[in-house]
Amino acid sequence: MAAPRRVVIMGAAGRDFHNFNCRYRDNEDFEVVAFTATQIPDIDGRSYPAELAGSLYPGGIPIVAEEELSTLITEQDVDEVVFSYSDVDYHHVGNCSSIANAAGADFVLLSAESTMLKAAVPVVAICAVRTGCGKSQTTRAVAQVLKEAGKKVVAIRHPMPYGDLVKQAVQRFETVDDLEKHDCTIEEMEEYEPHIVNGTIVYAGVDYHAILKAAEQEADVILWDGGNNDTPFYQPDVFITVADPHRAGHGSRYYPGETNLRMSDVVLINKEDTADQEGIDAVRETVRALNPGAVVMDANSPITVEDESVITGKRVLVVEDGPTLTHGGMKYGAGVVAAEQHGAASMIDPRPFAVGSIAETFEKYPEIGVLLPAMGYGDEQVKDLEATIAASDAEGVVIGTPIDLRRIIDIAQPSTRVRYDLEVIGTPDLAEVLKPVLEG
Repeated sequence: MAAPRRVVIMGAAGRDFHNFNCRYRDNEDFEVVAFTATQIPDIDGRSYPAELAGSLYPGGIPIVAEEELSTLITEQDVDEVVFSYSDVDYHHVGNCSSIANAAGADFVLLSAESTMLKAAVPVVAICAVRTGCGKSQTTRAVAQVLKEAGKKVVAIRHPMPYGDLVKQAVQRFETVDDLEKHDCTIEEMEEYEPHIVNGTIVYAGVDYHAILKAAEQEADVILWDGGNNDTPFYQPDVFITVADPHRAGHGSRYYPGETNLRMSDVVLINKEDTADQEGIDAVRETVRALNPGAVVMDANSPITVEDESVITGKRVLVVEDGPTLTHGGMKYGAGVVAAEQHGAASMIDPRPFAVGSIAETFEKYPEIGVLLPAMGYGDEQVKDLEATIAASDAEGVVIGTPIDLRRIIDIAQPSTRVRYDLEVIGTPDLAEVLKPVLEG
């Protein structure tokens, strides 16, 4: 009998765990010797626990820093490296492949088909070509259409398990209090809270087999709320991919966003109200080239401002969604649009005031510029964010994050929140593209 192939799974505390659960858990043909971690602070040094890893791993599976990959392959006699995270350009994927191959291991990309689970109820998947394209408002709009048709909708969110993985295996969120119950980070709150306040139950966690079984018990339709530009964990009946004309061309340059674009039934070009025609046309051309059978929808992403007086004529600090600015590579978001539309005197540079982990974020992502990413992967990072805002000399703070940060941190300066929604332009509308589910 052949010895099991020794495997390392490269990840960022999400897709990597799902790939393990789908392909390697309880599979005696493979031995996963480690996960590597990147993007998320303080993940390496932990382990994927025995309670989730299955009978073959009574001691769990270690999680180490990605920087150790080459040494790990050599010392652990690794046969294959499985790349399992998202929103990275092809140069990065190729670089990781070269590291693995040079150290003597095969480099593997699992297909979406081999890692998507089949649900007992219809599934609508909302994914994107990049982080920050506007999945959140698209998902909320889709949920509203389904609810108006009398469907009980349950959203299942892409994983963000940064705490106790055993406790986070299956999480259910129905009220805002549940966010505190599950010790959610700012990043998790930003994704779950908008659904909750709109009356949609949210599931998330680590074990998406168990999550699916739980959600099926109370859903007429499952809404897969994708993260980053990852592919769905569940086989969709309607697959919608959101594209951003502010980053035209990215649909064919990022992994696995191009996979989403090629697989989707519908491509929704978002943010057309703030994009130039050249960018919109370029996205259309990419869709025609890569997925000519897809339905193309057009949409705006209009913003509303809670208190314009905080912005007009003032020197403002703009706080935007953290992951969108960091590995999403966006140069601006709803907060910047609001500052420009409502006549801010200037947007101040937060970097001179940044402390602790926020300063480290700017060092790692220097292209962020004069925006403050709302990083909050743990208590210390939340404190650093609060201290950075407090230290700034801003006359007003513009909150462009999906949640109201004032519920999480104290902001002494006058502040205003910016919200954004989806506004579909022309035809087809969401009801038309959702007919396979609405009429099923």
